[in-house]
Amino acid sequence: MTQRTRRSLALLTSGVLALPLLAGCGAGDDDGGPAAAAPDIALTARDQVADGGVLRWAVDALPETLNGFQADADAATTRITGAVLPHLFTLDAKGRPVADPDYLEKAEVVEREPKQVVLYKLNQKAVWSDGREIGAADFVAQWRALNGKDSAYWTARNAGYERIEKIERGKNDLEVKVTFVRPYADWRSLFSPLYPKQVMGTPEAFNEGARGALKVTAGPFNLGAVDKKTGTVALTRNPRWWGRPAKLDTLVLTAVPRAARPAALAAGKVDLADVDRAGADRIALAHRDAGRVDGTHGPGASLTPAQATLSWALAHGADEAKAREEQESRQKNAEAVKKYADEQSALRGFEVRKSLEPAYTQLAMNGASGPLSDERVRRAIARALDRKELAELVLKPLGLPAKPVGSHLALAGQQAYADNSEALGGQDTHAAQALLADAGWRKGGRLTEPAGAKAGPEGEGGTDDGKTPRGAKPGPGDGTGNDGLYIVGQDDGRNGAARKDRPDRQGRPAAPGARAAGPRALQEGPAVFDGELGLGAPGERPAPALAPSSLAAQQEEALLAQAGAVEDGKRAAAATAAAAAKAEGEGEGEDAKEPARATPAPAPAKQAAPRTSGAMLAKDGKQLTLRFVLPAGPGSEALRAVGDRISRTLQKIGISTQTTKVPDESFFKDHIASGQYDLALYSWPATAFPATDARPIFAKPEPAADGSLLVEQNYTRVGTDHIDQLFDQAAGELDEAKARDLVRKADARIWAAAGSVPLYQRPELVAAKPGLANAGAFGLGVPRFQDIGWKKPPTAKDAKEKK
Repeated sequence: MTQRTRRSLALLTSGVLALPLLAGCGAGDDDGGPAAAAPDIALTARDQVADGGVLRWAVDALPETLNGFQADADAATTRITGAVLPHLFTLDAKGRPVADPDYLEKAEVVEREPKQVVLYKLNQKAVWSDGREIGAADFVAQWRALNGKDSAYWTARNAGYERIEKIERGKNDLEVKVTFVRPYADWRSLFSPLYPKQVMGTPEAFNEGARGALKVTAGPFNLGAVDKKTGTVALTRNPRWWGRPAKLDTLVLTAVPRAARPAALAAGKVDLADVDRAGADRIALAHRDAGRVDGTHGPGASLTPAQATLSWALAHGADEAKAREEQESRQKNAEAVKKYADEQSALRGFEVRKSLEPAYTQLAMNGASGPLSDERVRRAIARALDRKELAELVLKPLGLPAKPVGSHLALAGQQAYADNSEALGGQDTHAAQALLADAGWRKGGRLTEPAGAKAGPEGEGGTDDGKTPRGAKPGPGDGTGNDGLYIVGQDDGRNGAARKDRPDRQGRPAAPGARAAGPRALQEGPAVFDGELGLGAPGERPAPALAPSSLAAQQEEALLAQAGAVEDGKRAAAATAAAAAKAEGEGEGEDAKEPARATPAPAPAKQAAPRTSGAMLAKDGKQLTLRFVLPAGPGSEALRAVGDRISRTLQKIGISTQTTKVPDESFFKDHIASGQYDLALYSWPATAFPATDARPIFAKPEPAADGSLLVEQNYTRVGTDHIDQLFDQAAGELDEAKARDLVRKADARIWAAAGSVPLYQRPELVAAKPGLANAGAFGLGVPRFQDIGWKKPPTAKDAKEKK
């Protein structure tokens, strides 16, 4: 795992499977086209940053491994390796790869024919912490470990390294020559991070030696103590560092769950932490209320005056047992309110730094089987969506740019960015309805399946069993907690059998799902309204709009009229006979005989009106209902709100959605990777190398000899040979302008295939102490760890100049 894939596993929790990782008109220029959201890191010159100090930085969890090329590497792995290992190329504020002068004097392609040769000239001061120079032996060891030829190495990927033919020493020990078998446009992605030969030299060292420790490093920081009891990793200033020294004495990474971060910030356990919308709102409220709690938020805010009166009455009532119980409850509530108030007072000492994360949230459509295997249905869904409205729903309340993402392969500000969404077409309800009609879906269609039967994979005898398909790799992000289910636009529904995709059988540890976008895996539950976002009351469900077709209505009316006429005739005949009998009895006296009753003719059996789909779409006797899977954990409220808005939009064009909330831990593994969904929201991280990194996400799935499906990271199962060819051409094109053009063409084809619809770039919210410099919401860039520190206190001269 390299910098370009950082946070990919974290993405999936906030909608970022997660995790997990695009606007403008036409192709962007060489400067990246549309402007990217600027980093918000309190940028400060080094001479204004104090020497020394400690920074406590929150991470989701301690890393399972410190080897970034293993399958279970995560965002914490990336943060540690970024501080302690060489990265020959880093990403600037626009997400572009730039050579790091601390390690490289120069790196360039020196030959193109007959083979591509790249010459690296290393900084002559660059040494490992054991005093050995960084050199060709380290490059060779890493290439041999990652080129895929030796299966004893448990590697997660080998992209690019398999194209290398040989690595040699140049004119001197500071030069390294890398010769490629085939041209490789993304050569800058290689050797970042670069591990010492001690880690890469043998399978044993690679597989186990670097999981819990790095004995040899070469960055501004060294790896210190890893304390699993306290959940901390200490990084200490490297005394052998040849570049500008780190400002901090120690950088402590502390494991804190996202939901617990406001409390951890208030308690002084961390100074810097990514937070979700709820955490950012608490800090905003703390500033608004000057740290005081007025009862409009926090514990007890939902207590009505009537409830408060009843509580007081119970606490002071004659029933001693109930009074004691209520008093204990009131005491607990009072303690919770005080604790919350104390935290709010402490949170006034923090600010929220905001940008757009290098990841985008998409609507994924599983095209493996069922209605979504028809491209017309996928295109109809895509064209029904108002992507600008969905972007504004999430980003506008945060004061962030709310422009829809226009590319699957780059983000605004990156060189490869171009808005290719016109290859699919913009929002057009009539066009969406026409596509559905062309695919054979009609409103008021006659239903022959049992109520709730679904026109999807399980309705067609699919065999999904919830297992990860063979060849699936760790992916995007967005998964979270509590089960729940309801159907929009349908009264009842059921889950069907699942399809049997094959699990990964490469013998490597299973990769975790991914958190929120994981880079921070963009997750939540059934389609409910998010009151915080102004979408209505929590739990409100739309009533289905059901109306019988005109033909069905006419048939039913005719049957009812016919039955009514028969009944009316019977009643009239009976009344006439009764009147005649009465008259005859009055004339003949007591000896009169009762007239014989005529046996009425049996009424024709009432025929049930044919059942139709009403205002919803149906085909071949089945209603069009799609499984919409969303994560259910905390921090994914916005994602669920987006899912609800999409469900309502689809209901208007006759598509029912069966929305299911699933736990974080199962969102990616049991649903996205295994294909147990029709619609889903999750995120992918941005990358500076789309020809290499994005190819497995959009590669055409291939059937294996045993009948399983090799999907790589293409969890929508939608792909074409042409898209694969464009990626291959781009990866081998050394002319950078031509390579970008091929990437843009591939993106246009991906839009046209409509397997996924990019919606918006994920928000990046970071709580930080105001005195912290050069850290916060980094946007498309990466941290420069040696420049992070605490601002110097203002001098008397500064105060005077400020006046």
